[in-house]
Amino acid sequence: MTAELPHPRVDTGKPHPARVYDWLLGGKDNYPVDQAVGEKLPAEARANAARNRAFMHRASAWLAHRGIDQFLDIGTGIPTAPNLHQVVQDIVPSARIVYADNDPIVLRHAEALLISSPEGATDYLHADVTKPEAILEHARELLDFDRPVALSLIALMHFLPDGQDPYGITRTLVDALPPGSFLVLSHGTADQHPELRQETESAYRKGAMALRMRTRAEVEPFFEGLDLVAPGLVTATEWYQREPAPESERSGFYVGVARVR
Repeated sequence: MTAELPHPRVDTGKPHPARVYDWLLGGKDNYPVDQAVGEKLPAEARANAARNRAFMHRASAWLAHRGIDQFLDIGTGIPTAPNLHQVVQDIVPSARIVYADNDPIVLRHAEALLISSPEGATDYLHADVTKPEAILEHARELLDFDRPVALSLIALMHFLPDGQDPYGITRTLVDALPPGSFLVLSHGTADQHPELRQETESAYRKGAMALRMRTRAEVEPFFEGLDLVAPGLVTATEWYQREPAPESERSGFYVGVARVR
């Protein structure tokens, strides 16, 4: 099911991070303005996007195997199979997942592609992470916040400049979660390839999109007050819980999974 809201218009003349990411993953649900941004990014960007998505799959599956059956995924992006709910419901068929994104094109695809298993449920909300209270209010209609919830913020917070208080927004979301919940977060960085930073930021800036890549020390505060699961805050290919281990490669993302006390 999806939130019963009027369909906002898709602005095909302005690029959007979700559609640029779709292009990086080899998707077809993007426009020339999105492709133009993607083509200006370093060649490494496509591999980094794939590594980041693989981390999401590993982390979601690990949580499902631990019995987590409720997920709130903000910054969903254009559905690319397997989606989070498909990974989770393959392990826990009764799992419930709420997706949220601010790109109208994601809303269109959500209605067709974010279909739950018969035992579980999915919902989609057209919303912006800068309005965390509205997202939480809607999520409570499907998710039981008296039980653990996994909050997924994948490749999202680096699109919020410091002035939009990304740490405060994350804290608002995390504070709403009961003990035993988890935060799953990945964040863009140039620590492992500083020579590509200017090229990457310039491509997004020319597309009128904010991009604030952060260092490891700047990503750490997103997990303040939480218990990071081993191996801790690491790069995308370094986080895994089951063999075989991903191939170790330099990465444009820091990732982590942390438990709410």
